[in-house]
Amino acid sequence: QAHLVESGGGLVQAGGSLRLSCAASGRTFIRESMGWFRQAPGKEREFVAAVARSGGVYYADSVKGRFTISRDNAKDTVHLQMNSLKPEDTAVYYCAAGPGATTYSYAYVYWGQGTQVTVSS
Repeated sequence: QAHLVESGGGLVQAGGSLRLSCAASGRTFIRESMGWFRQAPGKEREFVAAVARSGGVYYADSVKGRFTISRDNAKDTVHLQMNSLKPEDTAVYYCAAGPGATTYSYAYVYWGQGTQVTVSS
Protein backbone atom coordinates (compact mmCIF):
# COMPACT_ATOMS: atom_id res chain seq x y z
CA GLN A 1 0.00 0.00 0.00
CA ALA A 2 1.32 3.44 -0.93
CA HIS A 3 2.30 5.82 1.83
CA LEU A 4 3.76 9.27 2.18
CA VAL A 5 5.56 10.01 5.42
CA GLU A 6 6.48 13.55 6.48
CA SER A 7 9.25 14.44 8.88
CA GLY A 8 11.18 17.49 10.02
CA GLY A 9 8.52 19.47 11.82
CA GLY A 10 9.10 21.06 15.19
CA LEU A 11 9.23 24.24 17.22
CA VAL A 12 11.29 27.17 15.97
CA GLN A 13 11.55 30.86 16.76
CA ALA A 14 10.40 33.47 14.30
CA GLY A 15 13.07 34.08 11.69
CA GLY A 16 14.34 30.53 11.95
CA SER A 17 14.36 27.68 9.45
CA LEU A 18 13.06 24.15 9.14
CA ARG A 19 13.35 21.54 6.43
CA LEU A 20 10.45 19.19 5.91
CA SER A 21 10.85 15.90 4.09
CA CYS A 22 8.30 13.58 2.52
CA ALA A 23 9.32 10.01 1.79
CA ALA A 24 7.35 7.60 -0.37
CA SER A 25 6.85 3.95 0.35
CA GLY A 26 4.83 1.16 -1.20
CA ARG A 27 5.13 2.61 -4.71
CA THR A 28 7.11 5.22 -6.58
CA PHE A 29 5.86 8.77 -6.92
CA ILE A 30 8.46 10.01 -9.36
CA ARG A 31 5.82 10.17 -12.10
CA GLU A 32 3.50 12.22 -9.89
CA SER A 33 3.40 15.85 -9.03
CA MET A 34 4.06 16.51 -5.37
CA GLY A 35 2.64 19.22 -3.18
CA TRP A 36 2.74 20.63 0.33
CA PHE A 37 -0.34 21.93 2.05
CA ARG A 38 -0.88 23.23 5.56
CA GLN A 39 -3.76 23.58 7.97
CA ALA A 40 -3.82 25.88 10.97
CA PRO A 41 -6.31 25.40 13.82
CA GLY A 42 -9.75 26.60 12.83
CA LYS A 43 -8.72 27.23 9.24
CA GLU A 44 -9.10 25.36 5.97
CA ARG A 45 -6.25 23.43 4.42
CA GLU A 46 -4.27 25.70 2.11
CA PHE A 47 -1.79 25.23 -0.69
CA VAL A 48 1.87 25.96 0.08
CA ALA A 49 3.99 24.67 -2.78
CA ALA A 50 4.10 22.08 -5.54
CA VAL A 51 6.64 20.54 -7.88
CA ALA A 52 5.52 19.01 -11.16
CA ARG A 53 6.87 15.86 -12.81
CA SER A 54 8.70 18.18 -15.20
CA GLY A 55 10.36 19.97 -12.29
CA GLY A 56 8.30 23.13 -12.51
CA VAL A 57 7.64 24.66 -9.10
CA TYR A 58 4.74 26.71 -7.78
CA TYR A 59 4.29 28.63 -4.54
CA ALA A 60 1.58 30.34 -2.59
CA ASP A 61 2.13 34.10 -2.49
CA SER A 62 2.47 33.96 1.29
CA VAL A 63 5.62 31.80 1.10
CA LYS A 64 7.30 33.02 -2.10
CA GLY A 65 10.89 33.97 -1.49
CA ARG A 66 10.98 32.14 1.85
CA PHE A 67 10.12 28.50 1.04
CA THR A 68 11.74 26.21 -1.52
CA ILE A 69 10.32 22.91 -2.72
CA SER A 70 12.57 20.31 -4.28
CA ARG A 71 12.44 16.66 -5.18
CA ASP A 72 15.01 13.88 -5.23
CA ASN A 73 13.69 11.25 -7.64
CA ALA A 74 16.56 8.89 -6.84
CA LYS A 75 15.31 8.73 -3.26
CA ASP A 76 11.63 9.30 -4.10
CA THR A 77 11.62 12.17 -1.64
CA VAL A 78 10.32 15.73 -1.63
CA HIS A 79 11.63 18.50 0.60
CA LEU A 80 10.31 21.85 1.73
CA GLN A 81 12.98 24.25 2.94
CA MET A 82 11.34 26.93 5.05
CA ASN A 83 13.33 30.05 5.89
CA SER A 84 12.42 33.30 7.64
CA LEU A 85 9.57 31.55 9.39
CA LYS A 86 6.75 33.62 10.84
CA PRO A 87 4.23 32.80 13.59
CA GLU A 88 1.53 32.70 10.90
CA ASP A 89 3.34 29.74 9.32
CA THR A 90 2.30 27.64 12.32
CA ALA A 91 0.24 24.71 11.06
CA VAL A 92 0.21 21.00 10.37
CA TYR A 93 2.02 20.50 7.08
CA TYR A 94 0.90 17.74 4.72
CA CYS A 95 2.65 16.16 1.78
CA ALA A 96 0.54 15.05 -1.16
CA ALA A 97 0.94 13.35 -4.53
CA GLY A 98 -1.22 13.52 -7.62
CA PRO A 99 -1.30 13.67 -11.40
CA GLY A 100 -0.94 17.45 -11.66
CA ALA A 101 0.87 20.27 -9.84
CA THR A 102 -2.21 22.19 -8.77
CA THR A 103 -3.17 24.42 -5.88
CA TYR A 104 -6.40 22.44 -5.34
CA SER A 105 -6.17 19.81 -2.60
CA TYR A 106 -8.91 17.65 -4.14
CA ALA A 107 -6.65 16.95 -7.13
CA TYR A 108 -4.15 15.07 -4.99
CA VAL A 109 -4.68 11.35 -4.50
CA TYR A 110 -2.19 10.40 -1.80
CA TRP A 111 -1.64 12.22 1.48
CA GLY A 112 0.75 11.92 4.39
CA GLN A 113 -0.27 12.06 8.03
CA GLY A 114 1.10 15.55 8.57
CA THR A 115 3.86 17.09 10.64
CA GLN A 116 3.45 19.96 13.10
CA VAL A 117 5.33 23.19 12.57
CA THR A 118 5.14 25.75 15.37
CA VAL A 119 6.77 29.16 15.05
CA SER A 120 7.05 31.17 18.25
CA SER A 121 7.20 34.95 18.28
